[in-house]
Formats: sequence, C-alpha cells, structure tokens
Amino acid sequence: MAPISDLERDQAYMTLALEQAALGERLGEVPVGAIVVSNGVVIGRGHNRMILDQDPTAHAEIVALRAAAKTLKNYRVVPATLYVTLEPCAMCAGAMVHARLQTLVFGASEPRAGAVCSQQRFFESTYLNHQVVTRGGILAEASAARLKAFFKAKRRGSAGP
Repeated sequence: MAPISDLERDQAYMTLALEQAALGERLGEVPVGAIVVSNGVVIGRGHNRMILDQDPTAHAEIVALRAAAKTLKNYRVVPATLYVTLEPCAMCAGAMVHARLQTLVFGASEPRAGAVCSQQRFFESTYLNHQVVTRGGILAEASAARLKAFFKAKRRGSAGP
C-alpha cells in the first residue's frame, strides 16, 4: 500500500472537522467544526458553542484547543495541528499563538473576518513570539456549502435559535 499523501491526510482530518460542524449545526449553532491532532491522534474536538454555552469565545477552534490542552494537561498544545472548516478570526488566531500550535489547516476562507488571509495576515505579524504554519482551502467547497445552506435556511426561518 502506498503511503498517504499530505493532501490525503489533510482531507481525512478535515472530514472529521466537518463532522463536528454538522454536530454543531444540529444543535442550532453556525456549522463550524475543528479538531486538534498530535502525532496522528485526535486530542481535541469542537464545534461552535456560543449559543449553547452563552459564551462569545466558544468558537469551534477555542473549544477544540481547550479540549486538547486538557488531554495534554498543558496549555501549550505541542506538537499539534488544528483543522477547522472556516478560516479563523483574530481571537482564534491569537489563541493558536498562545497555545504554540504548530500548524493550522482550514477549509473555506472567511471574507468578512478571516484573520489568516482574507482580512488580515495575522500569523505574518512580526511582533509575534511564535509562528504558526498555515494551509488553506482543504475541502473548502464542502465547508462553504454547509455554511451557505445553513444561512439560507436561517433566512427562511427553518434553522435553530
């Protein structure tokens, strides 16, 4: 059997992040999902929980990083890669730097508030004491389609709270 390529690995893990997004959507949250992987093992999972937890910081990335930190019993989540279905915002990007995340892989771009390549290039800031490697566009169409369908249904009044 041929070794798995980096793209195949990224797609497989992004599929798990999309499953988290679907879980959040079933609970009435905006369908963004994330997982954290270290040494080939999923150590953190998350989906948006802002409505459920009444917490403006409960983005999928933050939830997954918190779970990973608990798994590792360390606020520094190293070595690890975070897979998320949507380009992170500035808050989540900042949390990734503080967690010393090694790599970020994201699906769809976020033209309104994306802090990786759309509105900002946060990780390219020279003042940061840690650099996060990024790859975007992994299963971007599937990620974007889920979000578009959610908001279309929401406008029709048939999506959650």
